[in-house]
Amino acid sequence: MNYRHLLAGLFALACTCNARAADVALDDYLRRAEFNDIQLSPTGEYLAMTLPLEDATAVAILRTDSMALVGSFRPPRNNHADTVDWVSDTRLLIGLAEKWGALDEPRPTGELYAIDANGKRGDLLVGYRARPDEPGFVTGRVVEPVAAFLADPLAGDERNVLISLWPFANDTSARLERMDVITGRRMLVSRSPVQRATFTTDNSGELRFARGAAADNVNKLYYRQDRDHWKLVNDEGSSHRIERPIGFSADNTLAYLIVEQAKGPDVVVSWNPQTGERNTLLQDAVVDPTHVIHQPGTRVPIGVQFVGATPRTAFFDEQSATARIQRMLEKAFPGQSVSLLSATRDNARILVKVSSARNPGDFFLFNTATREAAFLTARHRWFDRDGGASVRPVTLAARDGLPLHGYLTLPQGSDGRGLPMVVVPHGGPIGIFDDGSFERDNQLLAAAGYAVLQVNFRGSGNYGRAHTQAAAQQWGRAMQDDVTDATRWAIREGIADAQRICIYGASYGAYSAMMGAVREPGLYKCAAGYVGVYDLPLMFKRGDIQDRTSGLNYLRDWLGDPAGLSAVSPVNLAASIKVPVLLAAGREDQRAPVQHTERMEAALKQAGVPVEAAYYAREGHGLYGEANQRDYYSRLLAFLSRSLGGATAAPPSAAPAGKRKAP
Repeated sequence: MNYRHLLAGLFALACTCNARAADVALDDYLRRAEFNDIQLSPTGEYLAMTLPLEDATAVAILRTDSMALVGSFRPPRNNHADTVDWVSDTRLLIGLAEKWGALDEPRPTGELYAIDANGKRGDLLVGYRARPDEPGFVTGRVVEPVAAFLADPLAGDERNVLISLWPFANDTSARLERMDVITGRRMLVSRSPVQRATFTTDNSGELRFARGAAADNVNKLYYRQDRDHWKLVNDEGSSHRIERPIGFSADNTLAYLIVEQAKGPDVVVSWNPQTGERNTLLQDAVVDPTHVIHQPGTRVPIGVQFVGATPRTAFFDEQSATARIQRMLEKAFPGQSVSLLSATRDNARILVKVSSARNPGDFFLFNTATREAAFLTARHRWFDRDGGASVRPVTLAARDGLPLHGYLTLPQGSDGRGLPMVVVPHGGPIGIFDDGSFERDNQLLAAAGYAVLQVNFRGSGNYGRAHTQAAAQQWGRAMQDDVTDATRWAIREGIADAQRICIYGASYGAYSAMMGAVREPGLYKCAAGYVGVYDLPLMFKRGDIQDRTSGLNYLRDWLGDPAGLSAVSPVNLAASIKVPVLLAAGREDQRAPVQHTERMEAALKQAGVPVEAAYYAREGHGLYGEANQRDYYSRLLAFLSRSLGGATAAPPSAAPAGKRKAP
């Protein structure tokens, strides 16, 4: 049975249409992935897949052997299945989140929805929309204004899990509770000694760590020696580092932590809670540990993946059976990143993802007995894995000597010399980083004939605490200098044609694009901003960051005193921009409210700067609707083409009746 046909019928996924070969056919770039992530059930009988829809993320449950759809869950508009965990052989726990736009980071609502593999007994167990009692279930469920998150699925316990709860109050303390995944009944386990805490348990389900921060955003880590005593292990205020627990050894004698360093990237250490002894286990010379590798079928950490110039894995014991499996798979898929995602309880089958800059993700089921990897499905099977743009790592030095790392995407068949180039600073910006993996927008720009340059400017994650902290109160200043230095590096290297460079970004990247045009009037030929922030003092008044005291402190720590931010706000510097500008925004954007774009457009018009602006109703921080995406990317390619000479978008083929609508 073809599961894709079933999902298409259930969720009305968009079709792929043909386009003229002379221009860039947008269809394959706009088409949503068939799924985001997959989780294998403990027995291996089922797969749970998250499905990106136009304005939500659903869950489909399939039989592994036939890929037949047996159950599903679809949340309301702008709600998303953010986390999906098998909490028994046949029951899933789904953590919900809200996103008011395709580029928005999911903001967990704290709601936990449970459903059986066959699609029955679906129930919102905890969250602000939960009801006290559901027909057919045991009464007595507590309903209160809290946000809940899975802390431990309690392997071997088919009825209960541990969840952390944050009351709906400003930067409040958390607690850990045991919850029945059928009835939703809860029982207190412990209260946290620190606000906004996340909890870590050992392999016996005993609560051991609480890590959090008060409104001052200073991180603290506590260890629970017994049920009545918490011990402070690390205080960022005095140690000037964050320590993050990632689990315990199989015998629970050692805890594993990822620890920031004063200089250089983070390291993985073991810590003996009884003796206090610490040992560094894994570290990279350039990048932080990015992903934790667990012993398949368990929550025991056994290694990490580092994502740098090329992804690499490292294990505590390189001779372990799992390490040997990893090396075998890496040899079978050279040049690609291999990730062990989940496994059956008996470790007989492992779900494996293989991906690269040209490969959005192929999934295999690996049999540990036969050592065979059977192809399961692909995230974007319509993309040509061999025909996409190539991506290579780059390294340079900023003007003050800070090492910078990034990635260069080159059009297929290009020799990488004298190309029109689009500089794309990432969003975020703090702690976010470009990693060289598959990115639809970069592939689209390369298909139009452009080189794409990304640089992990100061403030980006993955390169250690010092690299991130160097961005404090440097918006529009040193952070922007890093983007400029990377652009000039590409010119010196002969990669970019100095007369054909534009700068384009989304969210913070849009801010950086406008500041690039402000500060370097002769460097860029055009600038484009998508769902951007352009008026920094406005960030303290409008949006979703300043709602809490911790959010206001975050803005002050990273941006500075709002009274002094007008000098680095593009909305006040429009007269310095001498090149054409494209702006786009969603009218329901809660992260970068539309007023930023409206004010930027007005300021550019007043300064006599050529500006084109597009506003999209019922869209947030990034566009969901296929018609709106098509309109926007057609505008973007046409805009870039006028300055750089690249390809434009092909006209759309006939769309299904009623599918398209004006933005």
